[in-house]
Amino acid sequence: MAVALPLVLISCGDDKDEPESPDNHEYVDLGLPSGTLWATCNVGADSPEQYGDYFAWGETKPKDDYSRNTYKWYNGSMDMLMKYDSDSRYGKGELDPEDDAASMNWGSQWRMPTLEQLQELLEKCDWQRTQKNGVNGRLATGPNGKSIFFPAAGGRSSQLFNDGKCGYYWSRTLCSPDKLVIEATGQGEAYILFQGSQGNEVWYNSRYEGCTVRPVRASK
Repeated sequence: MAVALPLVLISCGDDKDEPESPDNHEYVDLGLPSGTLWATCNVGADSPEQYGDYFAWGETKPKDDYSRNTYKWYNGSMDMLMKYDSDSRYGKGELDPEDDAASMNWGSQWRMPTLEQLQELLEKCDWQRTQKNGVNGRLATGPNGKSIFFPAAGGRSSQLFNDGKCGYYWSRTLCSPDKLVIEATGQGEAYILFQGSQGNEVWYNSRYEGCTVRPVRASK
């Protein structure tokens, strides 16, 4: 299960091929210092309030069961998860595009956000708990007054959990002592933007569980 906290328009593509559809996904310039442009919808969604698809970290297709035994990068030990490792001597700390659900479903100009991009969004935007077309979520309003909506889509293990209450949004960054240090985290987790009843924060989640993806792209 996910850590208890205090506090698309197109279907998924093949693992090796970019989507054949043209890039028609909408994004918003929130006026962030980095110039990062944030998509208005989750991967797999047709509107901002739709939940969209759920992905294990480093996987590019949704599935029915999100567990250790079904995780692509699990080889019998959560201490050694192949290719990606919090120690750069043994692996990479951020997802390559071919393992990035945003890139593989929407095209190479899109990526899952980095830890730093999540932190910037959290710190530079004003956040309001609200509803959009009857769906619970959070509205993030940037320095320039423009906004995007994040539905409280919950997460997935063997079934959907905390939908309508919480949001779990992946970054492409693996938890590491070289970055944001959070109690009890390890390389079996990756950073997320967590939205709960007490507010928003950058936290972590088990890599094999299903979370939603909100893509970003570089400034124009």
